[in-house]
Amino acid sequence: MAGRRDSMDDGPADLFGNAAPPSARGPVAFPQAPCAQPARNQPLADRLRPTTLDEVVGQDHLLGPDGSLRQMLARGSLASLILWGGPGVGKTTIARLLAAAAGLRFVQLSAVFSGVADLKRAFEEARRTAASGGGTLLFVDEIHRFNRAQQDGFLPVVEDGTVVLVGATTENPSFALNSALLSRCQVLVLHRLDDAAMEQLLERAEATTGKPLPLTPEARATLRAMADGDGRYLLNMVEQLLALPPQREALDSAALSRLLARRAALYDKDREEHYNLISALHKSLRGSDPDAALYWFARMLEGGEDPRYIARRLTRFAAEDVGMADPQALPLAVAAWETFERLGSPEGELALAQLVVHLATAPKSNAVYKGYNMARRAARATGSLMPPAHILNAPTALMKDIGYGKGYEYDHDTEGGISGQNYFPDGMRRPKLYQPTDRGYEREVARRLDSWNRVRESRGS
Repeated sequence: MAGRRDSMDDGPADLFGNAAPPSARGPVAFPQAPCAQPARNQPLADRLRPTTLDEVVGQDHLLGPDGSLRQMLARGSLASLILWGGPGVGKTTIARLLAAAAGLRFVQLSAVFSGVADLKRAFEEARRTAASGGGTLLFVDEIHRFNRAQQDGFLPVVEDGTVVLVGATTENPSFALNSALLSRCQVLVLHRLDDAAMEQLLERAEATTGKPLPLTPEARATLRAMADGDGRYLLNMVEQLLALPPQREALDSAALSRLLARRAALYDKDREEHYNLISALHKSLRGSDPDAALYWFARMLEGGEDPRYIARRLTRFAAEDVGMADPQALPLAVAAWETFERLGSPEGELALAQLVVHLATAPKSNAVYKGYNMARRAARATGSLMPPAHILNAPTALMKDIGYGKGYEYDHDTEGGISGQNYFPDGMRRPKLYQPTDRGYEREVARRLDSWNRVRESRGS
């Protein structure tokens, strides 16, 4: 199985094998034999890096007895893979250990530091290895950073088996990678490390160093939470704690928070997490759950989202999902947006929070949204049909002579204020576009429409 890196390597790697980026000179092949002694000042995360697949934590769905990677190795048919997961979950280590388990030469590239020349050199070395009866696992970190043309360069060497490609990405492969490359690889999702996996890492660190962490049980839980699913970040914090002078008393959660910085939440305003969280907010509002809606609203703000973007999406929700069930929702959304613009941050966010709660607790109807979409389809299907002549104005004598406005009934002068005339083009079958629900204010709207429709039916309109 794979062992620790020796002095020929470029730089330190952490528990999950994330080596320092290779230089521009090209791919780096790592030996599989373990080192006898760790290097001086070797980071704790590097010292604890797994040397077998059994030691990898938090990815049992891939590496457990029935895991897909275990089954591939048992069959002796390791496929090209895309490993998708957040930082510090084990992507690089798994790739390295897969190479060892499958008896393949491990070559690592970083898409951040490598170009076409480096890819060609890696492919040529892989072909020489194949000619001598060996195989190559080519690991490409941050593979989504290669452009489309560079990604296409992998296709022939993956198809003919020159390399087993294992790409690592923190971005959604559906958006970040070519469909042609995706069709030749299996995409495996690596989970963020849960609380149990983080505790395993803490216990492993204590056993390796022979030092207990100077923390109360509550502070120990806080430490795990501060790492936010990133094992590398957790062990970096552990290393800082173990370097402290001996403590007379264990640190509590407050003292720990003053000493160490919490890992910044994963959030990129123009990438997948942005869309994941706004989707979660929208679905929570639609599901009438104000607590969940407030939580996702706060998550977006804490991640650095522009409150104006959230205000725009909340206004859209008021029109699309609340609609006529609560006609006040839309003007309230605009008012909350304007309040934020006047007050600024952080006071203005409270107005948006109030809007979130109002929208979540309001009756819901998408009848206007559905009716509008049906109207658009009807407009496209009927082309340029003219309105019926009786509802056309006749500002000239000629227009009056040819029937414009003839027979029009002024609704205010009719019984009940509705004439029941037809307002669709002549010959067009009357569609039923807006169909109100029985929720909120729309219940009253539905009652009115039923009354008016009976008038139309009596006239045959």
